[in-house]
Amino acid sequence: METSDLRIALFSGNYNYTRDGANQALNRLVRSLLDKGAQVRVYSPVVDKPDFEPTGDLVGVPNVRMPVKGRGEYRLPLRLGRAVKRDLALFKPNIVHLSSPDPAGHAALSWAQDHDIPVLASVHTRFETYPRYYNLAFLEPVVIGILRRFYNRCDALVAPSQSMIDELVAMDMHDDIALWTRGVDRTVFSSEKRDMDWRRSIGLADDDVAIVFLGRLVMEKGLDVFAETIVQLRKRQVPHKVLVIGDGPARGWFEDALPGGIFAGFKTGAELGQALASGDIFLNPSITETFGNVTLEAMACGLPVVAAGATGASSLVDDGVTGRLVPLKGKGASAAPDSTGLAEAIAPYCTDPALRRAHGEAGEERSREYSWEAINQVVADTYIRLIEDRRALQEQEAASAPAAS
Repeated sequence: METSDLRIALFSGNYNYTRDGANQALNRLVRSLLDKGAQVRVYSPVVDKPDFEPTGDLVGVPNVRMPVKGRGEYRLPLRLGRAVKRDLALFKPNIVHLSSPDPAGHAALSWAQDHDIPVLASVHTRFETYPRYYNLAFLEPVVIGILRRFYNRCDALVAPSQSMIDELVAMDMHDDIALWTRGVDRTVFSSEKRDMDWRRSIGLADDDVAIVFLGRLVMEKGLDVFAETIVQLRKRQVPHKVLVIGDGPARGWFEDALPGGIFAGFKTGAELGQALASGDIFLNPSITETFGNVTLEAMACGLPVVAAGATGASSLVDDGVTGRLVPLKGKGASAAPDSTGLAEAIAPYCTDPALRRAHGEAGEERSREYSWEAINQVVADTYIRLIEDRRALQEQEAASAPAAS
C-alpha cells in the first residue's frame, strides 16, 4: 500500500479558526499527504472569520462556544450529525485520525468501529492538566479516566516527544505509540532574522537582554509562573527586559502582572521569526505541552532556552548545553513549575553574553535535526500499518469462518 492509496478522515477540535501549534502541525501534515496523492477530508468546527485558510477540504461539525471562562474563543465539537455521517459515507475513508478527545471525537471513534475502520489518535496537549488552571484540580482524575478509555479504544497513538510517550505509557493510555515529532520552518526561524532596528522600534536598547514569552496568552501556558519568575529576577536586581509575543484572553492579566513588559502582540510568518530572533533568552514555564513548538522555534532562532522540566521541553532542551531544564516541584497532579528554580537558571544568561551565545548556537544546531518531510511520513506509515493490519485480520477471520451450508 502507498501513501497515495490513503483516504483519511481527520477530526480536529480546532483546525483553523484559532491558530495554535496543534493545528499548524495538522495543516502541515495534510499538505504533505495531499502532495503525495492521498485524499483527506477534515471535520472540525467552522466559523465565519477563521485565523487562516484551511489546508484541504473542511467539513463543519455541530459545535458550541467552549463553556469555560476565559476560553470563549474556542468551540466544543458536540457530535457528528446526519450531514457529517452522510459525508463520511460518501468519502469512504480507510483510516480515521482523531486529534482531540472531544464529544465529536468520541462519536467518530464509535462510527469508525461500527464500520470496521482503524483509528489513529494524535496527542497534542496535556488535557489532564487543564483543570488545575481553572480551580478544578479535583477533576483531574476524572479527566485521566476519560482519556484512558478514549485512547485505549483507538488502534494506536502518535505523540510528539519521547517524554510524552513515556508519560502516556505510564498512565496506561496505550501500548502502541509512535513518535510524531515536530519540525521547524528554517525560512522563518533562524538567528539570521534578528533585527536590531526592530528591537529599537519597540523600546529595546542594543545592550538590553530580552527574556521572551511566546504563545497564546491563556493561563495554562504558565503565565503565573513566568510572571513570578520575572518578579524574582527583579528582586535580585538581575538586569533584563521582558518581551511578550502573542495575544489571548489573559493578556490584561499578564500586562498587570508584568509592569514595564513589552507586549508585541500576535505575530505570524516572517514577522514572528523576526520578533523571536530579536530576543535574547526564551523562558517556557508551561507543563501542558506535549512537544513545545515554540521551544524548537526559539532554538532555531539561536536563543538559549530555560524551561520547566516537563514533557516536550525535556525531549528538546539539552540541560547545560542548549539551555536549562528546571525540575518540577511535587509529583503527579500536584507537580508544578518552580519559579525560584527558573529564576536561578535564567539569571546567568542575563549577565553572561558568552554563555547566551554558546547555548544559543548549540540550540540552533540541534534544531536542524527536525525535518518536516521525514516527520510527517511517520504518520503516513502508521496509517498504512494500521490499515494493512486490519485487512490481514479481516482475511484471517474470513478464512476461519465456517463455510455456509
